[in-house]
Amino acid sequence: MGKLSGIKVIDLSVFLPGPMMTMMMADQGAEVIKIESPTGDPARAQLPDEAGQSVWFRNLNRGKKSLCLDLKSDAGKQALWDLIADADVFVEGFRPGVMKRLGFDFDMVSAKFPHIIYCSISAFGQHGPMAHHPAHDMAVQALAGFMSVNDGHDGHPVVPGVPSADMAAGLTALSAVLMAIIGREKSGKGDFIDCAMFDSMLPWCAHIAGGAISGGDAPISAKQRSLGGAAFYNVYQTLDEKYIVLGGRELAFATNLLTALNRDDLIPMAMAEAGEQDELINFLRTIFATKTRAEWEAWFADKDVAFAPVLNFREALDQPIIAQRGLLAVHDGAHQITPAIRFKHEKWLPISAPELNADG
Repeated sequence: MGKLSGIKVIDLSVFLPGPMMTMMMADQGAEVIKIESPTGDPARAQLPDEAGQSVWFRNLNRGKKSLCLDLKSDAGKQALWDLIADADVFVEGFRPGVMKRLGFDFDMVSAKFPHIIYCSISAFGQHGPMAHHPAHDMAVQALAGFMSVNDGHDGHPVVPGVPSADMAAGLTALSAVLMAIIGREKSGKGDFIDCAMFDSMLPWCAHIAGGAISGGDAPISAKQRSLGGAAFYNVYQTLDEKYIVLGGRELAFATNLLTALNRDDLIPMAMAEAGEQDELINFLRTIFATKTRAEWEAWFADKDVAFAPVLNFREALDQPIIAQRGLLAVHDGAHQITPAIRFKHEKWLPISAPELNADG
């Protein structure tokens, strides 16, 4: 049993945003039926594999059922209609217009089943001048402004390390669907959710692009407090060419660190405007380059400063906190990242992802 036990979800999405969203529902007890083409979700073919299945696919599709349907055939269409009849949620991630051509857009589905909560996830929404523009995560980040501040010291944007637009869309879609489920309890009616990756990303810039939001200039990383313009929110290289970060700009942290480094005189600069802390940043760059990352970890151990070593994923996943909080599980010989959403009185147990058409 789970919070969403009794909720039935029909999932036509592939790759990342939709599957992530519906897996989070499956983790909480929803019945999720993943509708796949005969070749399956392309994520099934993404390396690396573990225990005969893509790690990517397993970690975004566990707990679901798989059913192959040819939605261009009459038999496939009828099978999908039969599934929708008693479903609560319908999720699709095709380019706008595809579902209408197949005969399953919101108007058609809701006309037969007005209780359905229909969620479409796309790059730029179902309508408007950008609706049919092809884009994956990085292109959306570029058009939303985020790539401009995903830059190095040379000011050149680099490929982002996190698919933020995909993840933002998945989380936004999940929130919207859960709201619609609650709303349906009051109204008895379903609803349509037009979830765009582009729209989902924009709220994430409120703390860095205030000037631009209010009609002014765009932020420049080197002069922005959260993007490299502040000494106590910055990345520093160590003697062994690894990295550490200072991740908290509060006065107490600055006082604790600079006092320990015998540079109390620089404390006022830590509170100066971003872009006006070059002397402090250069001092910290020089001092942090004198010890290895491990030596700095030991040095910081008894100091109340927002400090962290920059770890690769192997190092990150090997940390004690992963085991302590149960964040990685092994099931059927394969690793799974466990749900970030956990409830005190419910225990989540790892479960397999479906083989193609396993329950069809």
